[in-house]
Amino acid sequence: MDKGHTLPQDFGEFLHCMRMRSKFTIFLVFVVALVIIEKENNIISRVSDKLKQSPLSLTEANSTDPSLALSENGSLMSLSELDSAFSQLKKRLQNVTLQLGRTREPLLAPAKGTRKHVLLMATTRTGSSFVGEFFNQQGNIFYLFEPLWHIERTVSFEPGGANAVGSALVYRDVLKQLFLCDLYILENFIIPLPEDHLTQFMFRRGSSRSLCEEPVCTPFVKKVFEKYHCKNRRCGPLNVTLAAEACLRKDHMALKAVRIRQLEFLRPLVEDPRLDMRIIQLVRDPRAVLASRMVAFSGKYETWKKWATEGAATISDDEVQRLRGNCESIRLSAELGLRQPAWLQGRYMLVRYEDIARSPLRKAKEMYKFTGIAITPQVEEWIQKNTQAPQDSNGIYSTQKNSSEQFEKWRFSIPFKLAQVVQNVCSPAMNLFGYKLASSPEILTNRSISLLEERRTFRVT
Repeated sequence: MDKGHTLPQDFGEFLHCMRMRSKFTIFLVFVVALVIIEKENNIISRVSDKLKQSPLSLTEANSTDPSLALSENGSLMSLSELDSAFSQLKKRLQNVTLQLGRTREPLLAPAKGTRKHVLLMATTRTGSSFVGEFFNQQGNIFYLFEPLWHIERTVSFEPGGANAVGSALVYRDVLKQLFLCDLYILENFIIPLPEDHLTQFMFRRGSSRSLCEEPVCTPFVKKVFEKYHCKNRRCGPLNVTLAAEACLRKDHMALKAVRIRQLEFLRPLVEDPRLDMRIIQLVRDPRAVLASRMVAFSGKYETWKKWATEGAATISDDEVQRLRGNCESIRLSAELGLRQPAWLQGRYMLVRYEDIARSPLRKAKEMYKFTGIAITPQVEEWIQKNTQAPQDSNGIYSTQKNSSEQFEKWRFSIPFKLAQVVQNVCSPAMNLFGYKLASSPEILTNRSISLLEERRTFRVT
């Protein structure tokens, strides 16, 4: 719009109304900004290469421009100023694109038409490490354990707004590159930075057999500290190039992630013709999740524990709302998946941890059938061996479970008043997944009363 153009009176009145509705206008600005980010030469899909150790860089790339801020009286700036602000945002994103350089060519070409890409989508303390082993133990699958941990530790995201969307986009971008076996993308986020594609700081390397076997396992180097070393053999620092080559040589790729919150953000991956995506969403009774987190992350839940046992403190509204938000994000993603929109048909599966714990081999076979990958005797043997472990062998991070006993232990470790809080804020998700509410402390701790509905299928009501 030319600055010299005179606005019609009706349009001027309309503009005045929009100024009075600042919240709606902010939302509109936010949507347009996202369109620019998504369409401008696929910037977001390549921006994470430049987000090395700088939280500021990511904030600049994924937040709205400062010139889009509201004035003191809450009204939006003039249309000409708004147009100028968007131009600046677009120019800045173009500059980021110019800095990215050329995209690396793949080292090898993976087999077309047969390679499956499996994402185990979960949240913390849902049994995802245990379930991930079902794919880690398969010799023809390249499996990665929580590679997004590096992004979360390296780049700072503020909750809510554009930054929340920005985090989801960056996580998605990294996932796409990893599924294409571009493991070099992680080098931008590992601290300290790898040298000559070598690093001793790949998170939980020992939880990925593919990173601890030949040819990725190079001769051990004395006096080289490796924080996350391989469990069953001593290897030298991780060679990212060898790992990428090994990934491309495997028949399939699987990855576990607890940092993907919204299923809808994965649509570009599902629709990418280079990928044959299968998404398995793992859920668990939120009361059990809270009980497990209070043990594993004790320091973060001191207030909860004191309130439950001593009544000396109160749980803040922020903490309760955070719990509600976690349950709602899980529920909304599951509802989307269960509706099976065209882009997700045949690509989404919902699994309850409790069902896996009761019948691990049967559920493993169901998951493998869903992915289109044949289960091997090695996987079946591992499941048989590691789901009948002695009770005293189960550490908080152990993947060895006496699974038929393990999944209900939480009922005797969580105070009833905490269970009530979870039930109050998470009841929509619990209803969807078939978790029954406990109306009294006696019902909570009575093993003869099941808190799990028998479900063969899940439906969105």
